[in-house]
Amino acid sequence: MSVISNVNDAVNGFVWGLPMLVLLVGTGILMTLLTGFFQISHIGHWFSNTLGGIFKNKHVTAHTAQHDRQISQFQSLCTALAATIGTGNIAGVAAALATGGPGAIFWMWIVAFFGMMTNYSENVLGIYYRRKNSEGEWCGGAMYYLKEGLGGKKGCKQIGAVLAVLFSIFCILASFGIGNMSQINSIAVNLNSVFSIPYFVTGIFLMVVAALVIVGGLKRIASVTEKLVPFMAVLYVIGCIVIVVAHASLIGPVFVSIFKGAFALKSAAGGIVGSGVKAAVTMGMKRGVFSNEAGLGSSVMVHSASNVKEPVRQGMWGIFEVFADTIVVCTLTALAVLTSGVMDLETGHMISTSEKTALVAEAFEGTLGAFGGWFIAIAITLFAFSTVLGWSVYGSKAFEYLFGTKAIMVYKVIFVVFIVFGATMDLTLAWDLSDTFNGLMAMPNLIGVLALSGTVMKITRNYVDRVIKGKEEKPMLSALPEVQKEQEERTDDIL
Repeated sequence: MSVISNVNDAVNGFVWGLPMLVLLVGTGILMTLLTGFFQISHIGHWFSNTLGGIFKNKHVTAHTAQHDRQISQFQSLCTALAATIGTGNIAGVAAALATGGPGAIFWMWIVAFFGMMTNYSENVLGIYYRRKNSEGEWCGGAMYYLKEGLGGKKGCKQIGAVLAVLFSIFCILASFGIGNMSQINSIAVNLNSVFSIPYFVTGIFLMVVAALVIVGGLKRIASVTEKLVPFMAVLYVIGCIVIVVAHASLIGPVFVSIFKGAFALKSAAGGIVGSGVKAAVTMGMKRGVFSNEAGLGSSVMVHSASNVKEPVRQGMWGIFEVFADTIVVCTLTALAVLTSGVMDLETGHMISTSEKTALVAEAFEGTLGAFGGWFIAIAITLFAFSTVLGWSVYGSKAFEYLFGTKAIMVYKVIFVVFIVFGATMDLTLAWDLSDTFNGLMAMPNLIGVLALSGTVMKITRNYVDRVIKGKEEKPMLSALPEVQKEQEERTDDIL
């Protein structure tokens, strides 16, 4: 086991080293430039068509017919957020603060700002290269735009096909690690420590509940997540706001500490805020990527199942996904921790000896008493279980790509059974392996996004000219002629 751990540490260090983080952020910077800073220049447009659309556009939330295997735009967002809003928003933020100091939060914001356009680009490509399977369900993701998009370029057919297979393999492995056992283990440990519930009881209960949802397919998962995700997100946001408001006088000093720590500026006392620029940058970026998954190519698989016909429209949901996950939820976690007094804002040194979720629980308990610990335990349970539901979709789509639609049930059964193992085993190595497979997923995906960056730029320009500027142009809806024709002929008014 130690040999495996040592090898994994070496691979993980290579995969998530500074070059990888530069590639991730660099891709986001490139896509931001190519799309004319879309996340800022058209902020009103994407906000009104995502968050605003939920309240004013019936097509955003409207369910498809029972026999239709497509899901709504809102359901695709909630299923994607189910996977991204997880323990990383609690434990990940706490780990970033403990290792990188308050300055890590600034770099988390930076990676999120550019990650918005990485996620946007993945979704645009996902819709543009998707196709329907034998059951009429849309299938899209990095494996499809790698094989058809990158593979369609001169001399790249073989490399595109190979990268598509590699991405699918890494995705399946990651789904059992970060998407299943690691999340279930977090639930079991927290419920045991707070409520003394035996690990195997948690495992069996969650296995049964997950089976009822996951075996029912994408539409059932989407139906559950569209109710669960808004509930758990709003509940957690309110909890964080209560903590921050209770320490409102410290909000100003917290932001000063974040900006000082980001660049290791000297404080009035002459000390260095945080753990230095390198630790702040590395931990902030790494935890930001782990939290919102921009660049991993994961959420695009569920976004591609949406009934939307405009690639850019689903791309805008990708922007909102990163915004909600990191800018809103992660920031509120950080503010709750930093205003609670568990860290010296002047020096950036930890006062508390707690780690990860225990650190956040301590912050809540300091204001809400024992209820604070219960609140975090429940939040982790909801966040982690929703992640399991979201990742079950990712893994099943990757499995379908490799083995066909009829083989999906095999994957689902194995995935559900592994929930019991996740609740009852020591998964320290599983967490480490999860980080590695996440990084390995990102590599082929980012190659695809970079290779097809020109396509994203053209699709974006086409949409802006037609929809925003009102010009008469032929829409770019699909790389497949038959799908392009089908989408052009749709009369349901769903963009």
